[in-house]
Amino acid sequence: MTVLHATQTKAVSGATRSGRLFLLDLSGGRVLSMNPDGSHPYVIAADCPHPDGIVVDVAAGHVYWTNMGVPSRNDGSIERADLDGSNRRFVVAPGGTFTPKQLHLDKANGKLYWSDREGMRVMRANLDGSQIETLVQTGQGENDRRDQNRWCVGIAVDPLHGQIYWTQKGGDNAEVGRILRAGIEIPKGETAVDRSDIEVFFNGLPEPIDLEIDLKHRILYWTDRGNPPRGNTVNRAPIDARPAQNVPQIVVSDLMEGIGIALDVSGNRMFVTDFAGSLYAAKLDGTEKRMLLAAQGNLTGVAYVEI
Repeated sequence: MTVLHATQTKAVSGATRSGRLFLLDLSGGRVLSMNPDGSHPYVIAADCPHPDGIVVDVAAGHVYWTNMGVPSRNDGSIERADLDGSNRRFVVAPGGTFTPKQLHLDKANGKLYWSDREGMRVMRANLDGSQIETLVQTGQGENDRRDQNRWCVGIAVDPLHGQIYWTQKGGDNAEVGRILRAGIEIPKGETAVDRSDIEVFFNGLPEPIDLEIDLKHRILYWTDRGNPPRGNTVNRAPIDARPAQNVPQIVVSDLMEGIGIALDVSGNRMFVTDFAGSLYAAKLDGTEKRMLLAAQGNLTGVAYVEI
C-alpha cells in the first residue's frame, strides 16, 4: 500500500493544516494525487477513458471520477478507488450515463451529482451507484444532441438552499453560455423535462465550464474556456442575488482554456487547471496567481481536500 504524504501549511489561525490535490489528465487517461504545490505526484489510476470530473470522500477514503468515454458510443461511466488507487471499481457502469463531466459530492446526503454532456441532463445517484436519477433533461434524441446549447457541463450543489447549479456552455466561443439553477428535488407533479423551477442565473457567457461554491461566503466560482477578454478566465458572483441582477467578476485571466477549479476556502486559495496542461494556484480574489505545473497533458478536473 502506498502512503500519500500531505503537505502541512499554517492556517490564518496558526493551526497546522494538511492538504492534498487530486487532478485528472485527460490525454493520459490518469488520475493523479500530489501535494498542493504540485510536488510528489502519484498515479492513482491509469487507462481511464477520458476522465473529466473528480471528487474525494476523505472520511471514507475514496476518490470518484467520471469517464466521458467515446461520445458516439454512449459508454460514459463513474469509477471509484481508495486514495492509494486500490479497490478500483465502477460505481456507474459504462453506458449508465452518456458523457459525464463535472462531479459533485454531497456527502451529508449520500449523493453524487454530475452533468451529462451529450446526455443533455443533470443526474445524481447514491454513493454506491444505486438509484440513478435524471433531475434536468434539456433535450432528447440525436437532433437535439447536435445542439451544443443543450449540453450540460459543470455542476455544483448548494445544500443550504436546496439548489443545484449547472452550466450549458453552448458552442466553442459562441458567447451563449449559461449558468442555470433549480431545486435539488423536482417539483411535485413535474418531470426532469418540464420542471418549472429552472432559473437562468447568467447568460451570454463565452463558454462556462466547471463550477464551485464557497458556501461560507455564498459565492459561486466558475471557469470559462471561451475567448478573451471574458473567456480563459475564472469568474465569481454572489449566489444569493436574483438571477441576472449582478455582474460576474473576473478574478483570474490568461488561462489556456480553463477547465477545473477547486477551492480551499479556509486557506484562502483556489486551484485551477487548463487544457494546455497547467495547474495554477491563486488567492480567492485572484491575486498571487502562480503556475504550479506546466505542459502536463490536457488537465481537466481538480479537487482539493484536507487530510
